[in-house]
Amino acid sequence: MRERAPGLSVRLKLTLSYAAFVVIVGIAVFVVGFLVLRFIPDGNLYSENGSFTPGRGDLVDVFVRYAWYTVLALAIVGLGGGWVVSGLMLRPLHRITDAARAVRDGDLAHRVDLPGPRDELTDLADTFDAMLARIEETLEAQKRFAANASHELRTPHATMRTLLEVARADPGGVDLERLLHRLDLTNERAIRLTEALLALARSTREGALSPEPTAVDELVATVVSEARGDAAGLDLDLVDSSGGVARLDETLVRQAVANLVRNALVHNIEGGWVRLAVSGEVDEVIIDVVNSGDDLSRELVSTLPEPFVRGVGRTRGRADGTGLGLAIVASIARAHRGRLELWPREGGGLHARLRLPR
Repeated sequence: MRERAPGLSVRLKLTLSYAAFVVIVGIAVFVVGFLVLRFIPDGNLYSENGSFTPGRGDLVDVFVRYAWYTVLALAIVGLGGGWVVSGLMLRPLHRITDAARAVRDGDLAHRVDLPGPRDELTDLADTFDAMLARIEETLEAQKRFAANASHELRTPHATMRTLLEVARADPGGVDLERLLHRLDLTNERAIRLTEALLALARSTREGALSPEPTAVDELVATVVSEARGDAAGLDLDLVDSSGGVARLDETLVRQAVANLVRNALVHNIEGGWVRLAVSGEVDEVIIDVVNSGDDLSRELVSTLPEPFVRGVGRTRGRADGTGLGLAIVASIARAHRGRLELWPREGGGLHARLRLPR
């Protein structure tokens, strides 16, 4: 961190500015007084009854002497009052600074919680508290994700190690073909999980986007065409395609749509169906993926975009998911400043809606 040279505190600067302002006002009054004295005749005057009336010279002498006393008094009042007033005004900033130091030292739960009506300082404090809440939430999510990722990555490797140890302990009783098949399946699972983690890491970085004009209709149609080979007994259809063109990262959006389609195919029932629709509005493109399936609760559906959350009881049994498909879609949506909406379909199944700004 860059070291700064010592300087005057903000409180002292405000105090000096208050005092300078008061002194300038006093000097202005002083000048106005001199201008008024110009209209008084010079020399001493005597009235008809012989009483003495001071002239301009006498008044100037008295005025100058007391004007300097007044300016000096104003300077003292300005310094004292400015010091007190600036202290009161800067007290909320000290509270914000103390909160920032506490956060710097690792206390992310600390908040400014500044009382009082809304003004610039309370807005700053509330924004700072909101930022801290978001940082704390993000760090907690990253900790959970790291713990889950390490567990998920450890599982296939532990499985492969166990299979090899069992085979090494009894080489003669090993069914080599079955062993190789199980090792191949477990290795493929580890590869898919690693690729999904890399995709999730990239999709969370908004700066990594490469937006370009993309024909969303063609993109979705291509994904549907490629997925028909995996439909295996399911009815997969693109029922509406009127999304038009939007500036998107084509690679990431293609992956998001492919994940939604794969999720709809995997988490389905025998003889079920999947319907896709692309529609366009003035400021966004909407991609709907609806599939048949078992009844789902809103509580379960609300957790599906979380990493490593799987819809228990919905998998058709022919695929082993990583639990990251919808999490990647949600991250891609956020990177585009869009959102993923999920809700259970009446009659069973899931309705997923991907909203992407143009």
